[in-house]
Amino acid sequence: MLPAELVNPSVRRGPFRAVLFDFDGTLSLIREGWPAVMVGMMVERLRTMGLLREPESEDWAGIERLVMAKNGAPTIKQMDVFAEEVARRGGPAVDAWECLRDYIDRLMAEVRGRWTALESGAARPAAWVVPNAHAILANLKARGVPTFVASGTEYDHVSTEANLLGVAPFFPTGINAPRDNDPSFGKGKVIHRVLKELGIRGEELLGFGDGVVETSEVKRVGGVAVGVASCPEGTPRGTVQPEKRARLIAAGADLIVPDYSQQDGVIRWLWGEE
Repeated sequence: MLPAELVNPSVRRGPFRAVLFDFDGTLSLIREGWPAVMVGMMVERLRTMGLLREPESEDWAGIERLVMAKNGAPTIKQMDVFAEEVARRGGPAVDAWECLRDYIDRLMAEVRGRWTALESGAARPAAWVVPNAHAILANLKARGVPTFVASGTEYDHVSTEANLLGVAPFFPTGINAPRDNDPSFGKGKVIHRVLKELGIRGEELLGFGDGVVETSEVKRVGGVAVGVASCPEGTPRGTVQPEKRARLIAAGADLIVPDYSQQDGVIRWLWGEE
């Protein structure tokens, strides 16, 4: 029995010859809470410009939808969308890069404390990863399957956090992420490079992600996409976040899991072993 929600009954079952992981929300929880920080910053700016509508809760939800539609892309893309929204509302020109710096400053005020806790040993890596993330990576390594990571977060931050969490060794070819928030970075480009370097077909790629970008890019090449609908802090682990689930299904996810607590069964099922 498959210990996951099967969205696509005709999904291809492996074996697979490469596995791609998103980072934030798919492996790492260090940046947990980032949507509230980003949306909060944008709503605050709309309020300052006199562009906030009533009721504010509806505006918040609308901005959140814009943000999450670009989840997985380089963060500057979300700032570009915000600038477009301000213009659409008749507001002044917005510097997307200045918005990005503001957002990063706000987020890092929280994240650096988590870094310090991990560096000092006050927090264990297992506390800041999606449950059983290390186990699924070890499972795939034992099977001899190449694993890759691709993130829309700034390269230096992803590299630092991958090392703090002890997951960097599972990605021997390194971290795929935008340097200096390069807007030309794309997960689709990473996927095409992986397929070319390994000489494999798109259908032999398995992807895990909690965002629409990596999910749609894996499906674009004919791969199998597992949507990780992990819940935010303060909610019971092992349960699916409904909004995230809906976005992932709309993006083409074949399976939905809340985390990796049942990773061995999921992997054996995907490999056609049961």
